[in-house]
Amino acid sequence: MDSLSSNVRGLVPMYLNVYDLTPMNGYMYRFGIGIFHSGIEAHGVEYGYGAHDYPTSGVFEVEPRSCPGFTFRRSIMLGTTELNPSQFREFIEHLASDYNGDSYHLIAKNCNHFTNDVCLRLTGSGIPGWVNRLAQLENGVEAWSNSNLMEIEDKQDNWLLMEGTGSVQLSIRDRSNDVIFKHMESS
Repeated sequence: MDSLSSNVRGLVPMYLNVYDLTPMNGYMYRFGIGIFHSGIEAHGVEYGYGAHDYPTSGVFEVEPRSCPGFTFRRSIMLGTTELNPSQFREFIEHLASDYNGDSYHLIAKNCNHFTNDVCLRLTGSGIPGWVNRLAQLENGVEAWSNSNLMEIEDKQDNWLLMEGTGSVQLSIRDRSNDVIFKHMESS
């Protein structure tokens, strides 16, 4: 081991940085649900996972707590790692081969699955369940029939619409019927 590595080695905190994908999270969060993005932070760098159309890694790095397109909610200390910065980056790069952008799936393989995988491998514990609960809830909705419909209203006049149409559709709209967030899965 070189002298730089031995100076940097030690217990380094790992954080889960959680972001809101919709303003409705302000209300849904109180009930233990929401639509969240998450990234793993260690050694002053945050790593996340996102979708694109190519069979190359969807893992990216950003400045901690400032992932573009999302509103930062909170940081949660997940544990520590003894990996130095270059070892941690190498670990992420190796794991990234399992997370191509074109294999991103909102329910089965999303950013929260990536951060959970990192956390499990390095600390032995997963991320808090509420961070990816919407994917878990939507998994249970997949069997809904065409006639099923559920609306949840909030105090800002936004509503969550979940309906089955031979596929799963999750929409969050405001009262003017503008879509804030939408996801559809074919069965």
